[in-house]
Amino acid sequence: MKLFFRKAHRIYYLSMVFLCFLLCLPILLVLARKPERYYNQLVFFRKWISVISAAAAGIRFQFHFEVPIDWSRPYVLCPNHTSILDISVLTHLCPQPFSFLGKVELLRNPVTAIFFRSIDVPVDRSNRMSSFRAFQRGSEILKKERSLVVFPEGKIDDEYPPRLHPFKSGPFRLAKDNQVLVLPIVIHNAWQLLWDDGGKYGSRPGTIHISVLKPIAADHLMTENLDSIADLTYNRMQETLCHEKNNYL
Repeated sequence: MKLFFRKAHRIYYLSMVFLCFLLCLPILLVLARKPERYYNQLVFFRKWISVISAAAAGIRFQFHFEVPIDWSRPYVLCPNHTSILDISVLTHLCPQPFSFLGKVELLRNPVTAIFFRSIDVPVDRSNRMSSFRAFQRGSEILKKERSLVVFPEGKIDDEYPPRLHPFKSGPFRLAKDNQVLVLPIVIHNAWQLLWDDGGKYGSRPGTIHISVLKPIAADHLMTENLDSIADLTYNRMQETLCHEKNNYL
């Protein structure tokens, strides 16, 4: 019976996402014709589609900041990834315009496709040329002083409950090459509300807790190699996940 209600809640949540998207679609189609000109407006609509649909499904967000964040500067945002709700978390968190770097399959999703054809960056990690082009486009975004979200694990964990997997070097190379700080973000319990796309266990209302950690200092990015930066970020995020496990799970 519990699974039935979770499945029903997932259908309701996804229906709200699609409804909000349909209401915005006529405007989005116009804006997406000139994504550079209307970048901020596209980011605005993406944010409110995510936030309103989550709120309608009873999903809330509570952020815990290790230090105050200077949102006037760009970052490479590096969150762990356990749920499609992570997109809503990040659109709710970041007050500045930003882009996602995500898997090429999102071009086939009717809701995300319009954004990944305009302001976000699709990447096929099995294709070197696609990865190279995505890296170039990500660098262009950062050079325009816009932030970029890159999930350093590369995908949602296939294991349940999920665990933090080793990080890929891509986000840290982007940060180092463009002299942009890395902002580690720990999303504690989104997977408990909706794991992956919710197809197996459904979803439920609740509060997602997010820890925004201190940015990785510029001197680390300039003096350390990529593996060291990735390990430093991983260890800080893993420590936060373990330390706060009893509070947020």
